[in-house]
Amino acid sequence: MVEVKEITAEKTYDIRHRILRPNQPADACRYETDLLDGTFHLGGFIDGTLISIASFHKSPRSDLEGVLQYQLRGMATLEGFRKQKAGSALIRHAEERLRERRADLLWCNARTSVKEYYKRLGFSEKGDVYEIPHIGPHVLMYKTL
Repeated sequence: MVEVKEITAEKTYDIRHRILRPNQPADACRYETDLLDGTFHLGGFIDGTLISIASFHKSPRSDLEGVLQYQLRGMATLEGFRKQKAGSALIRHAEERLRERRADLLWCNARTSVKEYYKRLGFSEKGDVYEIPHIGPHVLMYKTL
């Protein structure tokens, strides 16, 4: 069973690098939003081992409805653990925390390869596919809280 805990930004860097940005320098895994006020990072653990990560920060988008919007960024699960429901556990936990903060919308730049996964988590797709340099094709996904 996956245990969800708050972690530091630094604890996300290894998995971010290994899964999300393996062909980029390690510094590319340090996001400018990591230490902003209101940002939090969650880790999914199995038997004490960190296997999944996700970060959340305030980030309004004028093309989406919502007064207090948060962006999900850097969600990743180690390959050998992807059927353990760690990602969905992180999202459920984050949604509870965001509702406590009175956030009303969660959005992300989802890689096109995982957009169906986000749809299963209740996210909707908006707009066309766009390219994020050095990372690949993405689509805007959002979820009303």
